[in-house]
Amino acid sequence: MAAWLPVLKVALPYIASVASTAIPAFTQRGDGKSQAVLNQQISELQDAAARNAESVRVLAEQMQRTVSAIEAGAESSQRTLRQAQWLAATALVIAVGSLGTTLFLLAG
Repeated sequence: MAAWLPVLKVALPYIASVASTAIPAFTQRGDGKSQAVLNQQISELQDAAARNAESVRVLAEQMQRTVSAIEAGAESSQRTLRQAQWLAATALVIAVGSLGTTLFLLAG
């Protein structure tokens, strides 16, 4: 239960700075809450939601490019690994053949 307390202590200054930056961006509440103020607040929230949606779309495109690049790198690494395994297997076969030939010549 107390494990999250140190995390909260570390994150609290950042949360406070984000809140102090974001809160003034929206219209302050009025005492009477007139229809004009409500409409303005709704408009501001819709604009913020649209900006957030655009940011999420851009982030998703960047992640898609990143994942594609990682997949291409993984395929290249797999190809290189397969080539190295074939080279090692070929070298092993040649070494065993050489050993067999050497032993045959020494025995005879």
